[in-house]
Amino acid sequence: MQRITNRKALTALAVAGALVLSACGGNGGGSNAAKPEDKPVDSLKFYNDKGGWKDAFTQVGTASKKDIGVGMQPVGYSDSNTYTAFIRSSFRTKEKADLFTWHTGKELEDLVDQNLVAETTDQWTKAVADGNIPEQLKQYFTFGDKQYCVPLNAGYWVMYYNKAVFKKAGITQTPKTWAELLQVADKVKAAGVKPFYQTNILFSFVWFETLLAGKDPDLYDALAAGKAKYTDPGVVEVMNDWKKMIDAGYFSDPGSKTEPQAQLKNGDVAMENFGTWFSGNLNTLKMKAGTDYDFFIIPNVNPALPKTSMIFETGPVCSAAQSEHSSTVKKWTEWWVTPQAQTAWANSRGDLSFNPKAEIKDPGLAALNKDVGGDGYRLINRWFEATPVPVANKALEVFGAFVTKPGDPMPGLQKIQAEADAYWAKQK
Repeated sequence: MQRITNRKALTALAVAGALVLSACGGNGGGSNAAKPEDKPVDSLKFYNDKGGWKDAFTQVGTASKKDIGVGMQPVGYSDSNTYTAFIRSSFRTKEKADLFTWHTGKELEDLVDQNLVAETTDQWTKAVADGNIPEQLKQYFTFGDKQYCVPLNAGYWVMYYNKAVFKKAGITQTPKTWAELLQVADKVKAAGVKPFYQTNILFSFVWFETLLAGKDPDLYDALAAGKAKYTDPGVVEVMNDWKKMIDAGYFSDPGSKTEPQAQLKNGDVAMENFGTWFSGNLNTLKMKAGTDYDFFIIPNVNPALPKTSMIFETGPVCSAAQSEHSSTVKKWTEWWVTPQAQTAWANSRGDLSFNPKAEIKDPGLAALNKDVGGDGYRLINRWFEATPVPVANKALEVFGAFVTKPGDPMPGLQKIQAEADAYWAKQK
């Protein structure tokens, strides 16, 4: 999960998004291209847009070399736009990516439609049967009746908090309702600390997502599917709720260049709304789970909802359809989904795993993984993956401007809806 740090980069994101809808070089790897000769190797390059995860990936590469004789060398990018452009251009070259991270949803569908990524149906069938991948994850990797790629991770979005800040503010219990959450925010603010982290770059969508999913999850899903409009009263109401929180002084400076994990560690903000992968970011700063930080489940805005809305994300590990090392790639990805590999991966970052058999050392994360599988939660696909790329690009631009200078949300929502209308008009 990388950051876009300036206006120029945000523009680049829009350009990258536009590329998603364009052809990626017809002869770059389509179904009519000749399949290259398979060349087994003893190490694979793993391209990713998670430069901050280098140490964890390196540990996994060492483990795979030991377990199956195939190493993995991470090639990380710290800028998501540069990474997206690189991967898309690589399909036109002779040396196509053996392993690379991507996004589920429309971005993966676009690569599948162009026959650019390797099919993994047989691997999914075996992994689900063996209990190594939950059946419910399958939908995010299925197009038609086939599967593509395998999961990289699975994450739930929760509220991280600095325990020392809570103690200073006299907060002894984490909130169970939205009203209690705002009361906590008021106490933190009175203690001289900004309650919540907010940014005007890539993760500018987080509070829109949280408020809408926690208030009207049916509207959230309808919006993602083009069955509702960004100008609908329910969406406008959420934007106004968001503005009230901004006006109340609940949020940090959205233009800050300080990484969120550093802001939480320094006590500049009390709470940060992130996926469980954020535990790894905090651990790299030598913060200790349960001692220096902890997290709680974000309560619904609407207390009458029958289930707690839980934002969920999963990312894929893919391989180019025309990889020259397909047999080695398959050997490595088959290992990757096993409990042994996923235990090594999860604990290298202090994170969760998609494999329920993985042994998670962090007791808080282990308990969360068990709890969200119950009947009390409604899993909500993260907005970034659920929203069509061109719509998301326009919305990120609008959200970034909104948190920087909040005002009447309708003009911005009309811009997003215009992009949505254009997109859905092209779909069957």
